[in-house]
Amino acid sequence: MKKSIYLTLTLMVAMAVASCGSSKKGESNVHGTVTTQSAAEFRETIGQRDMILIDVRTPKEYSEGHIAGAQNIDVKASDFAERIKDIKGRVAVYCRGGKRSLAAAEQLSNQGCTVYNLKGGIMEWQSAGYSTTTE
Repeated sequence: MKKSIYLTLTLMVAMAVASCGSSKKGESNVHGTVTTQSAAEFRETIGQRDMILIDVRTPKEYSEGHIAGAQNIDVKASDFAERIKDIKGRVAVYCRGGKRSLAAAEQLSNQGCTVYNLKGGIMEWQSAGYSTTTE
């Protein structure tokens, strides 16, 4: 009997731990999903039709170089939630190193978007040899 109770409690704790934490590749969130991708996967994803590409860095960082076609919505800005509230569908996000974009991805996912996050951010993108623009 003790073994049965212990096993049940262990399984319940394991399931609870598995459902917590940050999103990883393909992990479902409350409403949408967040998939973290390598630079090569992300490049392929952003080339797909109906994909919204968002650079969540500061305007200064964005002006120093960004992925072509990205719109800049600073995740740290006080109006970030207001600026993303009408975004729907499939969204690709990135920042400098991947941390801020994951926070933005979670917010977008919570409003029902399917989100792709660039692992390692623009630093990884550039390390992989992919270009950026200042236009």
